[in-house]
Amino acid sequence: MLLFPSTDPFVVLALALLLDLAFGDMAPVFRLLPHPVVIAGGAIGFFDKRLNRATRSDRTRLVRGAIAMAILVACAALLGWAVRRYLDVVHYGWVVEGFVVAVLLAQRSLFDHVADVARALQSGGLAEGRKAVAKIVGRDPDSLDEYGVARAAIESLFENFSDGVVAPAFWYLLLGLPGLFVYKTASTADSMIGHRTPKYLYYGWAAARFDDVLNWIPARLTGALIGVAALFLPETRSGVALRTMLRDAGKHRSPNAGWPEAAAAGALGLALSGPRRYGAAIMNEPWLGDGRARATVADIGAALTLYLASGAVMGLLVIAGAVARFYG
Repeated sequence: MLLFPSTDPFVVLALALLLDLAFGDMAPVFRLLPHPVVIAGGAIGFFDKRLNRATRSDRTRLVRGAIAMAILVACAALLGWAVRRYLDVVHYGWVVEGFVVAVLLAQRSLFDHVADVARALQSGGLAEGRKAVAKIVGRDPDSLDEYGVARAAIESLFENFSDGVVAPAFWYLLLGLPGLFVYKTASTADSMIGHRTPKYLYYGWAAARFDDVLNWIPARLTGALIGVAALFLPETRSGVALRTMLRDAGKHRSPNAGWPEAAAAGALGLALSGPRRYGAAIMNEPWLGDGRARATVADIGAALTLYLASGAVMGLLVIAGAVARFYG
C-alpha cells in the first residue's frame, strides 16, 4: 500500500481531469498570468528568430533546429523536475500539481470549440461555420462546404483528443511533470515550426519528428479508447471502429493522426480525411472509413458524444489505476 496515496500520479491525474472538466482553460487566471504554453511558445520563437535564417544552408538550419529542440527539451525537463521537487515540500502540493496538470490538458476546451462549430453551422449557416472551424484547423476554411466544415470539426476533435488529452496524460503517468512539460513543449514546437514549408522544412524537422515519436503510443491508445467507448453507445459500432482503424490508419499522411481519425470514422459511419486545401496547396489525401463523406451537424453531435464516452473510459482507467496502486 502507498504511504501517501495523494502523491500518486494516478490520483493527481484523476484530480486534474476533473478540474479541467469543471473549469476548462481557466481563462480568467491566464488573463493575469502567462500560460505555460505561451511561455514555451516565446522560447521557441526566440530560437526561431535567431537560428532559422534564409541565408543559411539547409543542413545548417537542420542542425540548428535540432540543437534548439535539445535545449528546449532539456529546459522543460529541468523545469518539471524543479516544480515537482518544490511541490514535495508544500502543504497539499499534490493539489497544486493537479491544477498544473489540468492547465496542460485540453479536454473541456476541445469539446467547447467543436460544439461552437456545430452551433455556428446550425444558427449562422456556412459562413459562421467557417469562422468557427477556422479556430481549430489549419486548412483554408473558405474552401469548405457545410459537409467539409463538419468533417473538419470531427477530425480535429479526435486528432486533438490524442494530442491534447491522451498524450499529455500518458507522459505525465510515465515520467511525471518532467515528461508532461517535455511533451507540451514538443507539441507546441511542432505546431509552430513543424511545417513542411520552405522556412521550416529543415529547421523544424527535429521538432516534427520528435513530436511524432512522443505521439506514437498515445495515438494508438486513443484509437483503442474510441473503439472501447463505442461499445457503450447505441449508434456507434465498436467492431467497425477497430477494423477501420487497423485498415486505414496508415493511409493518413501523419504516422499518428490516422489512428483516432480512422477509429472515429468507423464508429460513426463516416468517411474522414480526404482531399483538402491548405492555402494554395491541395492535398489529395485518401479517405478513412467506408461511410458518408457528407457529415452534418448531427454527426458533430454524435462525435462529441463519442468523445465524452472515450474520455469517460480513460477517466475510469485512471481511477482504476489509482485504486490498484493504493491497494496493491
